[in-house]
Amino acid sequence: MDIFKSVDLVKKANIYFDGNVTSRSFVDSEGERKSLGIMMPGTYNFGTAAAEIMEIVSGECEVKLNGSDEWKTYTSGTTFNVPANSNFDIKVKTVTDYYCSYIK
Repeated sequence: MDIFKSVDLVKKANIYFDGNVTSRSFVDSEGERKSLGIMMPGTYNFGTAAAEIMEIVSGECEVKLNGSDEWKTYTSGTTFNVPANSNFDIKVKTVTDYYCSYIK
């Protein structure tokens, strides 16, 4: 089990798509912004400002990055990168727990 120590946690949740996707943001001990969240089954489109690394902690989803026609499957322990100022489509197959790192 991964544990984050000495973090500054934002109390207010990020809630998207009528509560089907939620996350909590925090800043880790090295000053990096991160979030942990959960997605219920469904299809969503997310926009990004910063580049992101998304890690699937548990669950299964398919992702199509902006500019691609290819859907790729991600499951527990896999990651995908999203460029800054972009967007991606995601089809969540099962309840999916995720971890997001924002790249400066």
